[in-house]
Amino acid sequence: MSVPAGASFQLSGDEFAALRSLALRRGDLLERDGSCLLAFGTREEIGLPNGLGDDDAVSSAHQRLAELARPGVRPIALGALPFRPDEAGALQLPEVSVLSRGGPARAVVLSGSPAERLEALLREARAGGRPSQAPDSFSLCSARPHEDFLEKVAKAVAEVQSGRLDKVVLAREVRIEANRPFCQADILERLRSLHPSCLTFCLDGFVGASPELLVARRGPEVSSHPLAGTAPRSGDAEADARAAEALLTSGKEQAEHRAVVEAIAHALRPVTDELEVPAGPSIVSLRNLSHLGTYIRGALAARADGTLPSALEAVALVHPTPAVCGTPRETALEYIEKEEELARGRYAGPVGWLRSDGDGEFHLGIRSGAIEGPAARLCAGAGILADSEPAAELRETQLKLQAMLAAVVRP
Repeated sequence: MSVPAGASFQLSGDEFAALRSLALRRGDLLERDGSCLLAFGTREEIGLPNGLGDDDAVSSAHQRLAELARPGVRPIALGALPFRPDEAGALQLPEVSVLSRGGPARAVVLSGSPAERLEALLREARAGGRPSQAPDSFSLCSARPHEDFLEKVAKAVAEVQSGRLDKVVLAREVRIEANRPFCQADILERLRSLHPSCLTFCLDGFVGASPELLVARRGPEVSSHPLAGTAPRSGDAEADARAAEALLTSGKEQAEHRAVVEAIAHALRPVTDELEVPAGPSIVSLRNLSHLGTYIRGALAARADGTLPSALEAVALVHPTPAVCGTPRETALEYIEKEEELARGRYAGPVGWLRSDGDGEFHLGIRSGAIEGPAARLCAGAGILADSEPAAELRETQLKLQAMLAAVVRP
């Protein structure tokens, strides 16, 4: 498909605020740490028919964006990709994208009449709209009985103890039915308020607040901030400090975290000139949980033709990490496919954006849910090791589910 190069426009603060409000209601949005990406409409779908495992398709996704770039116009595609690396996915090239990083926002419009398309969006945004009535009655159930998950964890523990697996992540699903369609804007604003340090996202009905950076690329710099190892937070400062200290000294939690860090570092080293991996993790505190986190950063190595791997190529190298899959990767993927009995879809897959210059940022699609009308589907997982206790792993999934439940269920 031929797509015109379009045009780029600088927006005033009021124009950006109006478009952000519109995106909250009916657009796509990625927002974190003062950076915000808004998207409206779909100009083109950049397909990954064989998933992230298809190197040619991953490379051509960036090439397609590069074809559309010109001075002042750097097109951005965004998307939520499936968990499974062999499952078909796609990035969406929006008709209108708006990027703000704390300073003046810029809009890229890929339409036949860019100025007219942007002005039409601004008119709609300024007109507002009649707020939809939020749901106030909800039914919630686990897709499978708790006993079923406990049995699955016990079976996975035996598999790890046998030596066939070092770790495997098992997820479970909760379904919600409301008396009226959910309001996207309400859920996103609550998530932003409850989890300000996370990436708040909404992409084609997939909504969440992810705490975990999978890969970011800014020019030659590549970074990742994996999380693994979890402890509850109560809000009591002394109790939370003790729990954090226990997390830092737990052999089980440290081993789980180290496996994730080593896997990401192993995947990135062949494409970097240098890679900084701290000797140990630090505590990442969220609203009701603490995690072990390690910030990895490096400098990408130029290829023979002088180009650098794109952000999407880096994602394809590291995903899925042991944090959402397990180790060895292929054995864990096979075990999940056979035993989890859950179609993860976009849950725990990469969520983010890719620009025509190869820069981009992808987080893990965790603390998330698929929203469709009055129905919501939420998932959460736990890493199973040789000494895992089924009841404790069930509680961990319940704590993780609270991130979305607190924003979705508001009777």
